[in-house]
Amino acid sequence: MLRTPVCDLLGIEYPIFSVGFGAAAAPELAAAVSNAGGCGVVGGGPAEFLGERIRQVCALTDKLFGANVIIEGLADPDLGPYARARIEACLQEQVPLLVLFWGDPSAFVEEAQRVGTKIAIQVGSPDEAKAAADAGVDIVIAQGFEAGGHVRGHTALSVLVPAVVDRVKPVPVLASGGIADGRGLAAALALGAQGVSLGTRFVASEECFVERDYKDRVVASSADDTVYSELFGANWPDAPHRVIRNATVERWEEAGRPAKGGRPGEGSVIGIESAPWGKGEAERYEAFMATPWFDGDLDDAPIWAGQSCELVHDVRPAGEIVRDIVREASAVIAELGRYSP
Repeated sequence: MLRTPVCDLLGIEYPIFSVGFGAAAAPELAAAVSNAGGCGVVGGGPAEFLGERIRQVCALTDKLFGANVIIEGLADPDLGPYARARIEACLQEQVPLLVLFWGDPSAFVEEAQRVGTKIAIQVGSPDEAKAAADAGVDIVIAQGFEAGGHVRGHTALSVLVPAVVDRVKPVPVLASGGIADGRGLAAALALGAQGVSLGTRFVASEECFVERDYKDRVVASSADDTVYSELFGANWPDAPHRVIRNATVERWEEAGRPAKGGRPGEGSVIGIESAPWGKGEAERYEAFMATPWFDGDLDDAPIWAGQSCELVHDVRPAGEIVRDIVREASAVIAELGRYSP
C-alpha cells in the first residue's frame, strides 16, 4: 500500500528518508533506516571523512542509502572547493543517492549519471524545484517552513508540496518539514508527494550522533518552543534556520533580537570541538552541530529542530521508528478508505 514510484526508482521498500543533518547523521543511523526498508542518509565533515562514512554505511547494510552535501557558496573561492571535494568523494565512492541542499545542482547531474548515482535536491519554492527538475535531478525534496535546521523557503508544507508537484511532474517529490509520524506520511501522499524526508524525528533516535540531552530536549519541546531566525549565522550569514529555544536564544530575545554585531556575548568562545579532522574553538552564534565531539554547554549551541518536535514523544531505535510510521500510515489510509463513495 505504501510503495510509491520513488520506491521503484531507488529499489527501497518504504518511501521514508532520514535527513543527512551534518555529523549527527552517523553511519549507524543511515544504515538502520535503510535496513528497516527506508533510505538512510549520512552526512558530516570534509571530503575524506565523508568518504569514510560512506564506506562505513556500506559495511553496515547492503541496502540503498544516500549522502548529504550542502552546496551553498559554490562560487566562493573558499567554500566552493570544499563543497566540490565532498561531492567528488561521494561520487568516487559511488554512493547510490546524493542529496544536495542550498544551491544549484545542475553542475553535478551529468557526472552523477556517469557513475550511476541518483541526485535529490531539497528546495524551498516551486521555482527552485522547476529549475532543478529542468537540470535533470532524479528527486525533488520540498522543504516546508516548519522544518528544523536551515530553512530554504517561507511556505508551509501543505501549500508547497502540491505546488512543487504540479511544477515538476513527473519527477518524484518528497515532503520534508513538520512530519514525524504515519499521519504525516499519509498526508504527504495525499498532497501528491511520493514519500517523506524526516529530520527531527530521527534526531530523537538511539543512533543519532548527539548527546542524550539534545534528544531529550527535542522530546520535551513543543512547536512553540522553536524559533525561526538568522541568529546562528556567524559563519553562514543570510541563512534562516529553526532551532529549539535555549538560554542563548532567550538572552538574544530579551536584548530585543539585535542584529549581527550587537548580540550578547558575540564572538566569545563557547567550547572546543574535537572532530576527527581537527580541533578548534566554537564561537557563540556559529552554525554547527553539537555532537559528542563538542565540549561545551548545549545552552550555548544551536539545537536544530523543527516544529514536528511537538509530535516526538520518545527516543527509540531508528528502525523501530520507520516500522511504526509505516504501520500508522497504512492504518490511516485504510481508515480513509471507509469514506469512499
